[in-house]
Amino acid sequence: MEVIAQLWRRTGSEVVLMDVRKHDRILAAISHLPHMIAYALVNSVSNYDEYAENILEYSAGGFLDFTRIASSDPVMWRDIAMDNRTAILEMLEQFERFLAELKADIAASDGKRLEQFFRHSKLSRDAIVSTADIRIKGD
Repeated sequence: MEVIAQLWRRTGSEVVLMDVRKHDRILAAISHLPHMIAYALVNSVSNYDEYAENILEYSAGGFLDFTRIASSDPVMWRDIAMDNRTAILEMLEQFERFLAELKADIAASDGKRLEQFFRHSKLSRDAIVSTADIRIKGD
């Protein structure tokens, strides 16, 4: 194990050892869930049949950036989804709760709650980027 860890350290990687359950849940949250959402979003939009045309032709920066990972290998993601299904399902349920909250706030035209929801997300995202910038600059 130490030989492999040293190999990764020599490439500039930070090696973190953790138990399998924690690993699966962390990866389900930060990698697998975004892929599942990107795949579902592309399918949702590409199957939207309100208009006779393919509305994906209007895609620009935001949609393309968000869905870039939906171009990943389908076979690999099938295998990941099957192998880590418990943790992925747990994260999908977490996502569904927040999506339901967002949907309810929009339906209720609750501007205050919407702004709080968006602000909390923005602050969390900004903190991630700030921490990543510090790590990169600190190397």
